Amino acid sequence: MQRVITQTVGITRCSAFRRKVLFSCYRQIAAMSTLLINQPKYSWLKELGLKEENDGVYNGTWGGKGEVITSYCPANNEPIAKVRQATMQEYEETVKKAKDAWKVWADIPAPKRGEIVRQIGDALRKKSKVLGSLVSLEMGKIFVEGVGEVQEYIDVCDYAVGLSRMIGGPVLPSERPGHALIEQWNPVGLVGIITAFNFPVAVYGWNNAIALISGNVCLWKGAPTTPLTSVAVTKIVAEVLEENKLPGAICSMTCGGADIGTALAKDERVDLVSFTGSTNVGKQVALTVQERFGRQLLELGGNNAIIVFEDADLNLVIPSALFAAVGTAGQRCTTTRRLFLHESVHDVVVEKLAKAYKQVRIGDPWDPSTMYGPLHTKQAVDMYLAAVDQAKQQGGTVVCGGKVIDRPGNYVEPTIVTGLAHNAPIVHTETFAPILYVLKFKTEEEAFARNNEVKQGLSSSIFTTDMGKVFRWLGPKGSDCGIVNVNIPTSGAEIGGAFGGEKHTGGGRESGSDAWKQYMRRSTCTINYSKELPLAQGIKFE
Repeated sequence: MQRVITQTVGITRCSAFRRKVLFSCYRQIAAMSTLLINQPKYSWLKELGLKEENDGVYNGTWGGKGEVITSYCPANNEPIAKVRQATMQEYEETVKKAKDAWKVWADIPAPKRGEIVRQIGDALRKKSKVLGSLVSLEMGKIFVEGVGEVQEYIDVCDYAVGLSRMIGGPVLPSERPGHALIEQWNPVGLVGIITAFNFPVAVYGWNNAIALISGNVCLWKGAPTTPLTSVAVTKIVAEVLEENKLPGAICSMTCGGADIGTALAKDERVDLVSFTGSTNVGKQVALTVQERFGRQLLELGGNNAIIVFEDADLNLVIPSALFAAVGTAGQRCTTTRRLFLHESVHDVVVEKLAKAYKQVRIGDPWDPSTMYGPLHTKQAVDMYLAAVDQAKQQGGTVVCGGKVIDRPGNYVEPTIVTGLAHNAPIVHTETFAPILYVLKFKTEEEAFARNNEVKQGLSSSIFTTDMGKVFRWLGPKGSDCGIVNVNIPTSGAEIGGAFGGEKHTGGGRESGSDAWKQYMRRSTCTINYSKELPLAQGIKFE
């Protein structure tokens, strides 16, 4: 009898366990079925090699044994798909593989490296629209901006291909007979690239293409809130490397949070850390890298201004200010946050701009007619509301906007605030949201000084037809920013020019001009091809 009771209890326990397992499986299946990737409308995501749960580590092979995170669509806050992040053990393994891959990559002639980068650009061309759609879906920027961001990566690949045949140092005249004096440029080795959510493709592309032709390998940590974009881009790049029978670890990736970022900053094996993000986090990265005398390239915040003089062409001013303040829902580092208007044109510009704001088409970012999409996260909405409230408390008047839009997703109204002092605390705070502070000025000296008084120094612009003002603006007493524009907005930059800023923006430069030098180390080399040994300062040893 006892044996029968025991068997009955065992069967009951087994049944309970089975029900628990089945219930758990059912919950997982139900959760997976709610993912956007499983809906027919979003089946195009699978064209990028994405699935319900994706590996978040690539170092020649795919993996990911860390925390499983879910990526959400900012337009409706629905889950898109999942990614398994890297563990610290996988980070360690990836760094080792990347360092081994560098031994292969560094021996390949620069023009041949350029050929690989050309193929990466072509591979991106084939997927530009679908990858741009993913950027729009996961980050929240409108579709044309998403595709445009992919195009930036493609363009910098083209730029890098040409650069791969042009990198060189000067041959300098030696003061010693029978000697040659030259500069030799060599790769730094392993470049760690930490990118932000607002440009989850382009910023990696700027760094990756130039670093590769310079002879470096890359380890990418994208933003934790845009992991699907990181995975999709890496799949495209990895396929090119694999087709050319090159180590995949040349372009490695580890999805993760602050633990991976901190490890990159501390790791002496990472020869250059390129960080794009907030000034606060960038400061910590800079201190950590500097402690080990490492190299750093920082692209941080921007509290950018447009200055409009009394002689400005308002037909240029209104669309420029609108695009620069509202584009990407105010989530660009080059977004215009301060608009300085000469007192004689202040009222008319505010009136015209407010009318233009009301015509902005707000909606789903992947709808071609939409001009303005959502903020990236719910936390960004909270920051927006807090900033509007502070602006009111500090004497500002909300001319238009200032509220959350009642619809699914993280939508807020593009906002104009007038009446604040130029040095009000909120005006000197970079809120990553579509809030434009409109301020009056009287003189050129006053306007230039107020442009420069904030801690950041990324982008700036004036609108005028006075050539004297233009050249003073470009000169030593003009703008102190890295990007100094005339009669165009603060946002947008061409890949042929070096991109970056001064002061709390970090001082780094990416993309064009001679930005390639940041990814290389310089050696001054002296070669004695004579049979004499002339010594410095004329010293002679008998």
